[in-house]
Amino acid sequence: MLSFPEKAARHLITAIAVSMSVFHLYIAFVGPPDAYVMRGSHLAFALALSFLIMPGLSGRATKVGWFDIVLVLVALAGALYPSASLDYIQNRMYYVDDPRIADYIFGGVLILMLMEATRRATGLALPITALVFLVYGLTMGNQPVSTMLDQLYLTTEGIFGIPLYVSATYVMLFILFGAFVERSGAGQLFMDFALALAGHTSGGPAKVAVITSSLFGTVSGSAVANVMTTGTFTIPLMMRTGYRPGFSGAVEAVASTGGQLMPPIMGAAAFVMAEFLGVSYLTVAAFAILPAVLYYVAVFMAVHFEAKRIGLVGLPKADLPRLKEVLLDRGHLFLPLVVIIAVLLAGKSAALSALLGIASVVPTTWLRKSTRGTFTPKAIVEALEAGARNTLVVALACASAGIVIGTITLTGLGLTFTGVVLALSQNSLILALFLTMLAGILLGMGLPTTPAYIVQVALLVPALVKLGVQVEAAHLFVLYFAVLSAITPPVAMAVYAANGISRGTLMDTSWAAVKLGLTGYIIPFMFVFAPSLLLIGDPLWVMTSVVTATVGVVCLAAGLHEYFFFGPARSWERVMLIVAALVLIKPGIMTDLIGVALISLTIASQLWIRPAGRGATATGKSG
Repeated sequence: MLSFPEKAARHLITAIAVSMSVFHLYIAFVGPPDAYVMRGSHLAFALALSFLIMPGLSGRATKVGWFDIVLVLVALAGALYPSASLDYIQNRMYYVDDPRIADYIFGGVLILMLMEATRRATGLALPITALVFLVYGLTMGNQPVSTMLDQLYLTTEGIFGIPLYVSATYVMLFILFGAFVERSGAGQLFMDFALALAGHTSGGPAKVAVITSSLFGTVSGSAVANVMTTGTFTIPLMMRTGYRPGFSGAVEAVASTGGQLMPPIMGAAAFVMAEFLGVSYLTVAAFAILPAVLYYVAVFMAVHFEAKRIGLVGLPKADLPRLKEVLLDRGHLFLPLVVIIAVLLAGKSAALSALLGIASVVPTTWLRKSTRGTFTPKAIVEALEAGARNTLVVALACASAGIVIGTITLTGLGLTFTGVVLALSQNSLILALFLTMLAGILLGMGLPTTPAYIVQVALLVPALVKLGVQVEAAHLFVLYFAVLSAITPPVAMAVYAANGISRGTLMDTSWAAVKLGLTGYIIPFMFVFAPSLLLIGDPLWVMTSVVTATVGVVCLAAGLHEYFFFGPARSWERVMLIVAALVLIKPGIMTDLIGVALISLTIASQLWIRPAGRGATATGKSG
């Protein structure tokens, strides 16, 4: 295959990527244009970059070929045709007026180019899913080609629907914000901050991994990217201090995965959720804050109990950065996050908060001599390019998910699926939740988080709502399991990424990750039965639920990792701790009293029924 000049290809990629970022910054500042113009341009940029960055039929060629350039031009034509024919599209009556020949040509071209670009960016699972739904609509759904074309291409109910709108409006800006924050040196700040806080405690390096990944997750939103960024430091550090490779990789994978659930900047699916629920992003962040904190409390306590069980100590204080010095030297780099939170709390839009956050990053680095030279013109261009590159997967996934959503809406498949779920669960909420959990994990194994969540919203959420689950809890429930698929075998991308650094046994890392993240699988059931964990309801009941839930996740971590606050947990103590954790899931005075009684019995057992040698400290590698 004839190749395009390599240097010219690099310059072309940079020019398109920087143009994409500047375009989105401009429309965030002056206001969005027509929906087709905005969403079509966003998709056009993503398609062009995908064929250039991932050239060749495999998507892994080393050089851009002329064939890839042809694909770029064809994809641009398909994506921009609606914008160029805006008057025609706005004035025609969809589902009534027959599409023109050009509509068929450009619509067919865009669908083919979108599937090919998505295959290169995400693998086969998502384009195959979109193709299956497309075929379903044309065959079992009994929809003519003209109607399918109308729905998917000539309206904003398909490819140019809500998911792509969210990607173009919010996600692009927050990813761009993350790219600027990374280049500001905040990553090193997060690491030093965590080392200063927890590096000296038992199992300090694992706690550093949890704190760092939670902080980095606030600006990343990608579990795999989080692992590859923070894990290159934290995993070797954990292994050097005594944790086995599998456990070290698992800690980083589980902690990094939680970043998609941690406000103020969650994963892309959170912005889609805000649109589906018709609420502000701040409201979604408020729903998510307590479950996310519980998730990280559980992981933090799990690594603490594991460290105590195997006798690991912290790093020498003399070798660690001092918190005061860290904050004086680089603490100002937290300011862009403060800006975003402040703007959101002021009631402004997520897009404006991201724009102001981006605008604050460069001036923030001027506040201290240590960071003053960070942003050269070259560094700014690199940040703009990185922001566009990091948006590709989300943009293509959202557009492909639009095919799925458009087909489901047009054919009424969502109602059919709701009936199937209700029939299988026999109107049992527990069984319906369990089936939804399995479906969410299975979808998440093959699809990126955002399309996995979108598909579940169309197919599963209506069934949960019909069974009495609050709509906010139902949406967050399916989001959790779409996210947790990143640590769930057999397809656990965050675990694979972490295992590549730790070089442990994949099975060992996978099992340790499930064990560490088990609380994450239980938390969604907690807020379904106790919506107060989503800050919904009476403040007193919210506080009570927070306390009992926190105690519950700590007990579960202790039971699974065979250690409680007063020493190693024996078999009956572990059983009592796990049962106490489970009964605290369900809100109610009786279940809370049972949980408290079991915890009291465990403490009494540890304090007064001491086995021989209890005073000795366990040593050795984590097992």
